[in-house]
Amino acid sequence: MTEAITEAAVASSEEVSEERDDLGPLELHDSGTFQQVVNLLDIIDSESAKTDTTGAGLDMRKTLASVIIMEKATTEPSVVINTLIRCLQVPEISTQRKVNIYNILQDIIQQEGELEEQCVQRLVAIASKEMREIPEMEGYMKAEVASDTLVALSRNHFSLVMYELQHHLKPLNLTDEFVIITLAKLANGNVFEFMPYMGITLATIFTMLRLANEAKIRQAICSAMETFCETVQFYLKHLEESVYPVMTEEEFALKVFPMYRYFVTVWLRHYNPEVKLGVIKSLKPMLGLLLPNDDLREQVYDYIPLLLAEYQGSLEVLFVTQVLRQILELSVTTNTPVPQMQLHTIFTELHVQVCNKAPAQHQYSSQNLMEMVHCFVALARSYPKELMKFFFSQMETNKEAVRVGTLNLIRAIVSADEPRMSIRAIYLAIRVVKNTISDTRSKVRMAILHIIGQLALCGYQERIKGWGLKYLSVQLTLSTYKLTNRREKFYQRDLEERMVHKVTMDTVKIITSSVSGMTTEFWVRLLCYIMETDYVEALTPICISLTNLAEHQLHGQDVDVSVAGKSRQVDLPAPQKLLARLLVLMSSPYKGEGRGIAMLNLLRTLSQSIAPSMADMWELEIALLVRYLEEHTEFTWDQKAWEDKLIQFLRNSLKKTRGSSWSLRLSKELNNQIASFDSPSLEKGFLYRALGFTLATGLEASKVEVLLLELLYKTDYSNDFDSEGVIMCFGLCARGQVKTVLNVLHDFEERIQESEQSWQISAWRKDHPWRRETVKSALMVMYSCVASYCHPQLLLNLVDSPITAKIIHHYVSSCQDICLKMAFMKSVVQVTKAINNIKDLEDFHFAQKTTLTSIIVAVIKAEPTDNLVSPVRALAMEALSHLSKLKPFYSTEENSELMDISIHSVISLQLPGEDNESIKTLYANALSSLEQLMESLLQRQLDPKGLQEMVQLLEKWILSEKEWEREKAVSLHLYLMWIYVHSTAVCIHLKLGQFGTMVGLIAPCTCDAHQRTRMASMNVLSSLLDLHASQTCSLWGPSKQKELEKCKGDLQSTDVEKIFCASSRIAKVVCMEFSCDEVVSLIQKLCENTGAMNLQHDKASVTWIAFFLQMRAKELEDKVAEILSAILVHLPVVDHPEVRRLLIDGILLLAHHHQETILTSLLRQPLPMESHLAEVWLAVSENVPFARTMLHSLMGRLQSRLSPRISATSKADIWRLAAVDPLMTLCTIHLLIQKLDENDKLPDFLPDLIYTLLLQLGSSHRPEAAPPVLKMWKLVHTTPLPEEMNLQRVTIKSMQLLFKRVKSQHLAHTLDEQAVWDLLQDGGTFLEGVSLLARLCMQHVEGHRQRLAELVLRGMDSEVLSCRISSTAVCVEFMSGPVLYQEKLLKPAALLLEKGADQEEDEALRVLSLRALGNMALGAPKKVKQYRKVLLEKCLGPLREPVSNSVTAEGMEALTKILAELREGDVGSSFDAMSEQCRIFFDNESELLRLKAFILFGKLARVVGMSKKHFFKGEVKKAWIPLMLHSQDPCSNAAQACMATMFQCVHFWGWKSLEHPSGPSDTATDDKMTVFQTTMCSILTRKKPAVLYRFLLETMAYVKNNLSRIRIAACNLAGIIMKQMSTHYLKKLDFPALRNSLQELQLDPDPGVRRAALETLTVLDSCSQHGFLASPQGMS
Repeated sequence: MTEAITEAAVASSEEVSEERDDLGPLELHDSGTFQQVVNLLDIIDSESAKTDTTGAGLDMRKTLASVIIMEKATTEPSVVINTLIRCLQVPEISTQRKVNIYNILQDIIQQEGELEEQCVQRLVAIASKEMREIPEMEGYMKAEVASDTLVALSRNHFSLVMYELQHHLKPLNLTDEFVIITLAKLANGNVFEFMPYMGITLATIFTMLRLANEAKIRQAICSAMETFCETVQFYLKHLEESVYPVMTEEEFALKVFPMYRYFVTVWLRHYNPEVKLGVIKSLKPMLGLLLPNDDLREQVYDYIPLLLAEYQGSLEVLFVTQVLRQILELSVTTNTPVPQMQLHTIFTELHVQVCNKAPAQHQYSSQNLMEMVHCFVALARSYPKELMKFFFSQMETNKEAVRVGTLNLIRAIVSADEPRMSIRAIYLAIRVVKNTISDTRSKVRMAILHIIGQLALCGYQERIKGWGLKYLSVQLTLSTYKLTNRREKFYQRDLEERMVHKVTMDTVKIITSSVSGMTTEFWVRLLCYIMETDYVEALTPICISLTNLAEHQLHGQDVDVSVAGKSRQVDLPAPQKLLARLLVLMSSPYKGEGRGIAMLNLLRTLSQSIAPSMADMWELEIALLVRYLEEHTEFTWDQKAWEDKLIQFLRNSLKKTRGSSWSLRLSKELNNQIASFDSPSLEKGFLYRALGFTLATGLEASKVEVLLLELLYKTDYSNDFDSEGVIMCFGLCARGQVKTVLNVLHDFEERIQESEQSWQISAWRKDHPWRRETVKSALMVMYSCVASYCHPQLLLNLVDSPITAKIIHHYVSSCQDICLKMAFMKSVVQVTKAINNIKDLEDFHFAQKTTLTSIIVAVIKAEPTDNLVSPVRALAMEALSHLSKLKPFYSTEENSELMDISIHSVISLQLPGEDNESIKTLYANALSSLEQLMESLLQRQLDPKGLQEMVQLLEKWILSEKEWEREKAVSLHLYLMWIYVHSTAVCIHLKLGQFGTMVGLIAPCTCDAHQRTRMASMNVLSSLLDLHASQTCSLWGPSKQKELEKCKGDLQSTDVEKIFCASSRIAKVVCMEFSCDEVVSLIQKLCENTGAMNLQHDKASVTWIAFFLQMRAKELEDKVAEILSAILVHLPVVDHPEVRRLLIDGILLLAHHHQETILTSLLRQPLPMESHLAEVWLAVSENVPFARTMLHSLMGRLQSRLSPRISATSKADIWRLAAVDPLMTLCTIHLLIQKLDENDKLPDFLPDLIYTLLLQLGSSHRPEAAPPVLKMWKLVHTTPLPEEMNLQRVTIKSMQLLFKRVKSQHLAHTLDEQAVWDLLQDGGTFLEGVSLLARLCMQHVEGHRQRLAELVLRGMDSEVLSCRISSTAVCVEFMSGPVLYQEKLLKPAALLLEKGADQEEDEALRVLSLRALGNMALGAPKKVKQYRKVLLEKCLGPLREPVSNSVTAEGMEALTKILAELREGDVGSSFDAMSEQCRIFFDNESELLRLKAFILFGKLARVVGMSKKHFFKGEVKKAWIPLMLHSQDPCSNAAQACMATMFQCVHFWGWKSLEHPSGPSDTATDDKMTVFQTTMCSILTRKKPAVLYRFLLETMAYVKNNLSRIRIAACNLAGIIMKQMSTHYLKKLDFPALRNSLQELQLDPDPGVRRAALETLTVLDSCSQHGFLASPQGMS
C-alpha cells in the first residue's frame, strides 16, 4: 500500500494542480507517521470487510485504529492529513477505503478546527472532484461523504469551500447534483456566513431550472430550495445576530417567487412522483417567505388551482393539503382572503377529499383529513356565509357520505376554539344542520347528535334549546324502540342502531353535566366529603369531627331551633352508602394517621342511625376490632387476617338483617364505591371481596342481577387488578347465587353486542374504553371461577352449558391475542380441575371436550415454532392433560394428533441462552407440560400400537437436521419408553416387524454428531433390546452385554471413525437377534430414513444394512423382494455417491444369492427407467460374467412370453416365470448391450437374442400387445408415453446394437440404405422389413445361419400367433434360398408351412405360408416335384374355397411359381381343377385376383400337353369372351396379362391367321383389339356361326358388368358380332330384349358407356330394318 501511495504522489499532485493551479506537489515529511497511518487504514479496511461478511457491529480493532489516527492528528495534523489525502489519490483505491478516510478526516477537522491552508486547499479540491463524480451507487456514497467533508471544512474555512462550490455554480450551466446538495448543507450549517451568497446562489440556480430535465437533479434542487428557504427564515428571525450586509425579507421573497412560479407551473406537472413530492415539500418554506408579502401573496393565490389539480393525480394528497392550509391560514392572519372566484373550486376539491374514501396508495389519509379540517376552519373564518351556503348545497344531495362528511366539518368548525368564529357562522351552521334532521340514516343521525353535543360543550346551550333537545329526545326514543323491537334478519341495522343509541347517551351525558349542582347542609356536606374525597390524610380528622358532632347531636347539645321538632337521629346519607364507604376505607386502617380506629368509632356512634338492629352487635364487634388495631402497628399487623375479620364482621351484620333488603342496598353502595379507588389498591381488592360476599346473601335475585350487571359495565377490563377483582366477586357470589350470576353474564353478553364492526362498549366511560379481548378474557375466567366456587351437584348440570359453552363462544369470537389465549387456557384448566375434584362423577360425559380440544390444538398450532414468548403452549398442554382424564376419552387417532401437535410445538424450539432466565423457565415449563401430556395420552393406550404411533410421531424430529430437535426428540423417546416399560403390567408382544422398525429408526442416531443424542439413542436401543428379549424369552450372553457396554463407552468419543466402528459393532452384536421379518422391517426403515438428515446419518444407515445383508442374506430368500423394493424406492433420494454405491452393492449381493428374484423385482420397476435403476444395471454390466448371465435370463424372460406356459417347480421358477413388463425387459437388455464391451460379439447367444428381439418386435405390432407400462401410464399421466419409450423403438435400438457387433460395414450400410429399421418399426410394413432383414442375414451373417434356421422353425411351431407370423415371414426368405435344403430342414419347414396354410386363425400367416411354399420353387426347385402333391393341394385350396382376396391371390401366385418347375404329367388331376377355378376369377371385382388368374391361366396354357389339350381347348372357349373383354380391363396390369394370356391361347382355335393379328404396329391397343375381334368374328361366321351366336348372347350379359370399361367393351364387341353375324342367326335374335338392354345403358353415368351403347343400338336398328345382312365379304 505504501508503494502505491508513493508512486501515486506525483500523478496525484498533477491531477490536483489541474483543479487548483496554485497548489504545489505533495511532499513526505515524516515517513514513520506516514507508514503508521497507512497500516492503521489497512486494519480499518480489513475489519470493515469482516464486519460486512459476518454481519456484526464494528470491531474493536477498527475503533482502536481510528482512535490512534485521531491521537496522531492531535500532534501532527498536517502529516496525518497529507497522508490521508495521498491515500485518497491512489488510483485503484476501493470505495470503502475512501469512505473510511473521509470519515476520519471529518473527525480530525472537527477535532482540530483551524488547519493549514495548503492542506485545506488540497482537500477541498480532491473532495470537490470526488463529489462531482457519480458513476454508480458506490460512487454516490463516495460523493456523499466527500460532500460531508466539505461541509465539515466550511465551519472554519468557509471561504475556501464556498469559493470552490461557487466556481462550479455558473449561470445557464447545469451543475452537478452534489454541488447543489452541498450548498444546501452549507447554508444549513453556516446560516449567517452563507447569507451574502444566498442571492447569487438563488439567481444562478434559477437559470438552471430549464436545463434540469432529469428527475434526480430536479429532486436535488427542490430539496436545496427547501433548505435555503428554511435557512432564510431562520436568518430573518435572528437578524440582530447577523454582522453581514443582508437583504430584506421582501428582497428574499422577490428572489424566491420566480422559482415558486416555475416549480408550480412546470415541475409540478412532471410525470415522476418523486419530483412532484420534492416540489410540494419545497413549497412550504417558500410560501413562508412569499405569503407575508402583500404583493406576492395575491400572485400566490393565482396558482392555487394548479395545486388543487394535484388531487386528481397519484401524489400523496397530504402534502398538497398542508400547502393549501398554509396559504388559507395565512390569508386569515393577514386578513387578505383568497379571491372569491376561486372559492367554489377550493370548496369542491377539499370537500371531495373529505367525503370520498382515500385511495389505497395514500398512506396518510387520517393526517390529510385533519389538515382538511384546518383548511375548512380557515375558510369559515374568511367566508362563513359562502362556506355555509356551499354546505347547504351539498346537503341537498342525498348521498350519505356527503352529508356525513359535511356534518363532520360543521362539527369541527363549531369545536374550533377560535375567537374570530362569529356567532353568525354558528347560526348558519345550525341552519344547515336543521335542514338535515329529517334524514333517518344512522350515520347522519350520529353526526347531528355529535354536533348537538359539541354545541353544548362549547357553551352554546341556548342555541340547542328547542330543536336540539327535541331532536335528542326523538333519537333516544327512536333508538330505544328500534333496539327493543329488533329482528334477527337485520343484524347490521341493529348494530348501527346501537351505535346511534350510544352516541345519544353520550350527548345526554354532556348536556346534563353542564348543569351545576346545589349546595347542601354542613353535616351532609362533611359526610359527602368522606364519601367522595380521595385525600386520605383528611379522612381521620373528619371522622373524628363527625364522631364528635354525631355524639353532640345524639345527646341534644347542638340541636338547632329549626330542627327541634325533628327526630333525634342524625340526618345521614343512605346508611348502606356510609357503611360501604367506611368498610372499604377501614381495609387499610393505618393510612391517614390511623383512620381505621376513627372510622370504627364513627360507625359505632352512628349505629342507631345506620342500622338499629345491628347496634348491639356492633358495640361488641367494633370494640374487638378497635382492640386489634390498638395492639398492632402498620408494621406488625397482617393484612389477610384483618380483612378476614372485617369480612366476618360484615357477615355477622348481614345476618342481623336477614329477610330484608338491607343487604341488597349495601351491595349497591359497595358497587358504587368501586369507582372511587385506584387500581391496584388494598381498598379496592377488599371492596370486590366484600361485594361478592354481600351479593351472595341477597334475597331478590332480580336486584342482585342489576347490581352485578352494573358492576360488569363499569369495570375497566384492561386493568388486570379490576378484572381479577370482578372475577373473584362473581365467584364468591356464585356460592349462593350461581344461577343469578350466570343470568347476569348472559344478559351482559347480550347487551355489549358482540360484533367486530360495532364493538362500542362503555360509551359512558371515556376514561376507560374497553377492548374486546380484555372483556372476553375476563368473561371466560368469570365462568371458570363460577365453576370453581359452584356447588358440585349444580356444577355437573351447568358445566357444559352455559359455562363451557360461553367460554368457547368468547374465545372463538375474538381476535385471540396472547392474553386471551392465556385466559382461555386458565379457564379450561380451572373448569376441568373443578370437574375432576368431584368425587362421584359416575357416567358424566363432558360434552364440550371435543370443541375445547380443537380450539386448544389450534392455539398450539398457531404458536411460533422458532421462539418461546409466552406460557400459552405450556398452559394449553396442561389443559389437554386435564381434558384427557374426562369422558369421553380420546380415540387413538385423536391421541396421535394431539401428541404430534404438542411435540411439534415444543421440540422445534431452540434451546434458550444461559443468560435468559425467564425464557429458560418458560422452556422448562413447556418441556414438563409436554412430558405430562404425553404420559397422560400414552396411559390411555399402553400397547404396542400406542408405542408404535408414539415412535412414528417422534420420527421426523429424530431425523431433524437441527441437533437440538434431535436431542429433545430422542430424550422424549427415552422418557416415553421408560413409561411404557414400567407402566405395562402384562407383557404384550410387539407386532411383527415393529421391533425392527423402531431399531431402524434409532440405530443411525448412535453416530449422531451430538454426544447427548448418541447416548440417549444408545439407551433407547438398550431399552428396545431388553423389551424384545423379555418378550421372546431370549437371554443376552455376558459377552454380548459386555460388548454393548464397551460400544456405549466408545460412543462418548469425539473421533468419528471410532463412533462408526462402535455403531458397526452394535449392529454385529444385535444382528442375530432379529427374525427375518424384523430384518426386513429394519432395512426398510433404514432405507426410508436415508437422505433425511446428513451424510453421517446415511453412512450409519447403510453400514447397518450392509452388516445385516452380509450375515443374513442366505436366510432372506422369501424377503428379497421386499428388501429390494425398500432399497430401490429410497435410492433416488440418496445424493452421496459412496452411500449410493453401498446400497447398490447390497442389491448385487442379494442378486448373487437370489438371481431370479432380484431380476424379476428389477424388471417390475416402472418406466421410464429412473437414473438410480440404470445405475444398478450399470453396476451389473461392470461384472461381465454376471452381466452375460443376466442377459441370458432376460432373453429367457422374453422367450417365455412366446412359449407355452410351464409349471413352476421351485421358488426360483416362480420368480423366473412371474409376469414382467416386456418393455422394461427390453430397456434393460438395451442398457446391458450398450454397456458391454463392443468387441464382444456374444457368439454364444447372438442369433438367439436377435431372433428373440425380432419375435418380440412382431408381437408388439399386434393390436392386443399394448404393454402393461402403457396401460399404467394412461392411468397416471394425461400426456402420451414418450416416443422413445415404446416396444418397437427400444427393440430396434437393441437389434441395431447387436448388428453392430457383427462387424459388417456392408450389412450396416444396407440396413440403413433400404430403411429396414423404419420398415420394422411400422406395423404396416413390419413383415416387409422382416423379409428384408432375413434376406440380409442370409447374405451377411454366415456363421449363424443354421441356428437362425432352427430358431425360425421353432418360432413357426410356437403357440403364439405373432411368433408364427414373424417366423413364417423369415421362412419365406429362407425358402427362397438353399439354407433350409442345405441344413436338411426343408421337410419340417414344409410340414409347418402346410399347417400354416391350412389354419384359418390369421390371414397374414396363411398368406406367408403359401408364399413360402411357392418359394420352394426358387430355393429348392429340385424338391418341388417331390413335394408337388402337398404344394398343389395347399395352393389350390384357396381357389376352391376362397377366404380372402389376399390368400386366394397368394395361392394363384404360388401355383404359378410351382408350375414353372412341373410338367403336365406331374400336375395330374389338379390341372383340370386349376383351369376351372382359375377361370372363375376372370370377372372378380378384385384387380389383384383378376391379374393373378390371367397369369396363372397363361401359365397353364404353356404347361398343357397333349393329354390335356382337348380339355384345355374347351376351357379356352369358355374363357374366350372374358379374355377378349378384359383385354380392356381398367387395371392396366390385368389388361396386359389378359391380352398376353389370350394370345397364348389363340393357337387352341387352330386358326393360323389369328395367331398373328393384322394391323399396323403403331396402332393403339384398342384399335388392335377391334381388328382382332373383327377378324375373329368373321372367321367364326364362316366356320362356326353357332359359336358366334353364343358369343353374342354371352357378350350381352356383360353390359351389366360393374366395370364401366367392361360395359363399353361388351357394347363394342356386341356391335362387331352383330355386324358379322349371318342372316340366319340374326333372325333368331330377340331384338326387343336386346334393344331394351342397350336403351337401359343410355341412363348409365359413364358417357363412354352411353356412347358405345348408342353405336351398338344403331347397328342393331340397322340389322332389324333391312331384315337381312350382307355377307361378311361384302360388308368388309
